[in-house]
Amino acid sequence: MGTEKIPIYKPYIGEDENKIVAECMQSTWISSQGKYIPTFEENVQDYIGADHAIAVSNGTVAIHLAMLALDIGPGDEVITPNFTYVASSNSILYVGATPIFVDIDPLSWNLDPSLIEEKISPRTKAILYTNVYGTPAEYKELKRVADKHGLYLIEDAAESFGATYGQKMSGTLGDISTYSFFGNKTITTGEGGMVLTPHKEMADKIRKLKNQGNSDTVRYYHDVLGYNYRMTNIQAAIGVAQLGKIDNILDLKRKLQHNYEVGLKDLVRFQRLPDNATSSYWMCSILFKSTTEKLQVLNALNKANVETRPFFTPIDELPFYKKAEDCPNAKEVSAKGMNLPSFPALKKNEQDRIIEIIRNNIVRL
Repeated sequence: MGTEKIPIYKPYIGEDENKIVAECMQSTWISSQGKYIPTFEENVQDYIGADHAIAVSNGTVAIHLAMLALDIGPGDEVITPNFTYVASSNSILYVGATPIFVDIDPLSWNLDPSLIEEKISPRTKAILYTNVYGTPAEYKELKRVADKHGLYLIEDAAESFGATYGQKMSGTLGDISTYSFFGNKTITTGEGGMVLTPHKEMADKIRKLKNQGNSDTVRYYHDVLGYNYRMTNIQAAIGVAQLGKIDNILDLKRKLQHNYEVGLKDLVRFQRLPDNATSSYWMCSILFKSTTEKLQVLNALNKANVETRPFFTPIDELPFYKKAEDCPNAKEVSAKGMNLPSFPALKKNEQDRIIEIIRNNIVRL
């Protein structure tokens, strides 16, 4: 028999989730009403120190709602990194606005604040940034640029639940911030997401938009165009259980990252953290010296039944986006990067085997 497959990720779920979902089922409140939705929202608020948290059906609609809440639309421009998951950039297109791509810092792999101002125009309305692979971007500099030019700051924190910047937690570092709770995220609700903001007016608007634009005073009367972007009570129940083990999950992921760094730091590069930040290490990610090295290792891991994941394709290389010729770092990082198995329950002997395969297959020219 062959070696059992080591997946790139699997959720950290068990009896706590089974128990609370059974309770939810027995209550018969299984759709978008029930006690677990406000409980999950309140628990997340308390954990990260947010003022308002609104549970939604997934992380992509969370960003779409952020755009709608800020009245971003046709004729507006939104500055965003060229190296991120496509959902954030797509959300700019959903509202008819134009994404303006900015290159990443070659060491942090996050949006480079020093390159933003040259891309600002009279049509620029917001900066949408991502904390790539769980590592916070340079919030202080992003906030300085946004404030200087009167721009909204939108934090895509889909990958950075539990990360910190200074004394603040990811999810509180924007006029609006968003989470994803997809099955491979640090905590999961299966599908699911959340919108967070310190502004009550925006929170009220988001709650209305996600619920079909329902009137606040008249039932089944919809006075604005809304959407069915609601989280279910079952999803929220899973989230409540997941949040109860967040400290353990983050601790296990820190240990995974530490082991990879100890085993591989002389051969590959790791993502650089800001000095005053901590990462969620959603993905343990490495950067090779060349694509040749990467392909050699990829083939070896495939043969050993170890699943990996490529880095994001630069957004401007997708056929429905306009090319950005001035983002060389995004292109290089994308071409040379690899995500390694990063799930909390990965065993030490499995991780040691992954490290050994990588070490044995680095091409030395």
